[in-house]
Formats: sequence, C-alpha cells, structure tokens
Amino acid sequence: MSDDNPLAPPPWLNAPPVDPYPFEESHDLRVGPKLHPALDGLLPYIGVWRGRGRGGYPTIEDFDFAQEIRISHDGRPFLSYESRAWILDEQSRPVRPAGREVGWWRPVLDGDRATDELEALLSTPTGVMELHIGRRKGTQIEFVTDAVVRTATAKEVTAGHRLFGIVEGALLYAQDLAAVGQPLSPHLSARLIRVAG
Repeated sequence: MSDDNPLAPPPWLNAPPVDPYPFEESHDLRVGPKLHPALDGLLPYIGVWRGRGRGGYPTIEDFDFAQEIRISHDGRPFLSYESRAWILDEQSRPVRPAGREVGWWRPVLDGDRATDELEALLSTPTGVMELHIGRRKGTQIEFVTDAVVRTATAKEVTAGHRLFGIVEGALLYAQDLAAVGQPLSPHLSARLIRVAG
C-alpha cells in the first residue's frame, strides 16, 4: 500500500509492546525527579497524608470518615492530587468506601516565577468536575470554585470553598459545598498526618 493511502493501517498497529511509563513521579522529595522551582511554595504539601475527619450536610446525617491524600510531582510545574476516603463506624472500623477525587494543583506563573495564585482541577467518579481558583498565603491555601461541570446523572453541585493548611506538621482542611438546592454549607473537615514523603 502507498504511504498516502488513507486506508493503510496506522504505523502503531503492529508496533512492538511498550515498556512501562518511563518517568518517575514522587511524593517523597528525597527520591525521584527534582522539584520544579515553581512548586517551592507548595513543598510542605507534598507527601502521603492519612487521618480522620467529620462530615455532614443539611440533607444528610453527620458521619465520621478516614482519608488518605497523596500529593506528588513529576518535575513539572504542577502537583498531582489524589484523595480517597472511607466511612468509619462508632468503633472506628471501616464501613464502606466514600468520596474519591483526582486532579491537579497548578501555581499561576508570571513568566517562570510562581505567584501566590493557584488553580486546581478536581474530578470525582460521581460525575462532577470542579475548577478552583485560589491563593497561597504561607502554608495556607484557600480555593473557591470558578466553574462546576457535571454529567447528566450526577448530583447537582454548584459551588465550593476549600481551606487547607499545614498546622504543627499536620494537614488540616475544611470544605464547604453548595449542592442539591442548598446554599454553601460546611461539608467536610479533617486532620491528616504525613505517613510518607
């Protein structure tokens, strides 16, 4: 077949297998790629964090949960963010999986220099994607939603506000949510301890 034949098979069709992803990502600054200078202000957040929290909302009963957050980098000017939580019973035993999120935290750059402004893109398996804009002040980060996109089958979420901080070596956060016809209301708060990184 001729190279300009649009019906010819693509060159990758019969190519040999590909090796595993060849670039490191790390939540531990002692190993892996060098941290991009734009992330210096976010360095205290990099690691694996685990702890407990309390949740609630005007439309549901309060609940206790455990959570693990992994914040890592691959040498480029953004952080990978992954969170998974599980419901706990009165004896702190796991009951069932709860919320999950994946996404990215990105410092806003002025040329090659990071400003104190941040962008966060977060997505859940329940069909909600949120774009947050925020600001870093020391070891505190405040995010507010700029846009919420959801699938036709997702619950209605219209806005959010998140406050993160490193306090005495722990990661603390509080999250407010506007959803299912309710105004912005407290939803989640937790204290997580660094377990790796």
